[in-house]
Amino acid sequence: MVGVLIVNLGTPDDPGTPSVRKYLREFLMDGRVIDIPYLIRYILVKGIIAPFRAPKSAKIYKELWEERGSPLKFYGEDVARDLQVKLGDSYYVKLAMRYQSPDLASAMADMEAKNLKKLIVIPFFPQYASASTGSVFERVMQLMSKWQVMPSLSIASYFYDHPAFSSYFAAKAANYQKDVDFDYYLFSYHGIPERHVRKGDLTKTTCVFGTCCESITDKNHGCYRAQCHETTRLIAGKMGLKPGTYSTSFQSRLGRDPWLKPYTDEVIPKLVADGHKKVLAFSPAFVADCLETTIEVGEEYKEIFEEAGGEHWQLVESLNNSPEWVGILEDLVKKS
Repeated sequence: MVGVLIVNLGTPDDPGTPSVRKYLREFLMDGRVIDIPYLIRYILVKGIIAPFRAPKSAKIYKELWEERGSPLKFYGEDVARDLQVKLGDSYYVKLAMRYQSPDLASAMADMEAKNLKKLIVIPFFPQYASASTGSVFERVMQLMSKWQVMPSLSIASYFYDHPAFSSYFAAKAANYQKDVDFDYYLFSYHGIPERHVRKGDLTKTTCVFGTCCESITDKNHGCYRAQCHETTRLIAGKMGLKPGTYSTSFQSRLGRDPWLKPYTDEVIPKLVADGHKKVLAFSPAFVADCLETTIEVGEEYKEIFEEAGGEHWQLVESLNNSPEWVGILEDLVKKS
């Protein structure tokens, strides 16, 4: 039997402040997420960030929460179910979260008990970053290192370049273009600190945060920023967008250190000032609509846009539990 472990970032067990605080502590204490010495990270996360951020985040999670719970979790459950049906009985599909439940340790113990011939791990992050995909890799290998019988292992580093990925967003955008004549297209990706990108530049010659991401090369193929820009180009190409009508930006920064630029919340007023009044927004770093898409891009950025004088702001939905997403995963499994 072949095991298929699909892994997303995680979500609080409920939108209450204690659960949100617990989630933030686990997430932000990951040394790949906040890459500073442990003691400083401990004081910062458990003494400052989690206690003060949790109540505010809990209010936002309550807006996001649905009858089935967190969308990020129930979309994952739907996809795991549908992928199992697609793959058949020779595969065993399991959903896990890097942080909180369903927890990765339990999922890996379940996989070990299946006496697998092969384990395929697919982190739900289209572009590779040490703080997301890298963290999943590290945890999976930590847990697997204790197994007595090791199956062959395959891990998907990224899938932003899968043809069906860009086709999905182009098709969803076309649905909105039927009714609105958009004059600009903004692709907003989750940000990471610039130091993460520099640390990942193994050549120490590539990252200049300028033209170095204009194409994917042998030197920058593992760079998160380069992959984000390439994702934008791939979707824009499928849509037939002209240069100057779209751009890439980064959101959700935390702390005072410089993160990847330009910042989405600062780009939006400039777009309006330049005469762009109807914007179609994308969040192609996420496979499921969540706090960062539905609330941050869909609501908060819409408010910024309208306050600046914009007329129409629309967010293109993520892959969620769509048949297209299940099809992409099936293809990734079959090619692993």
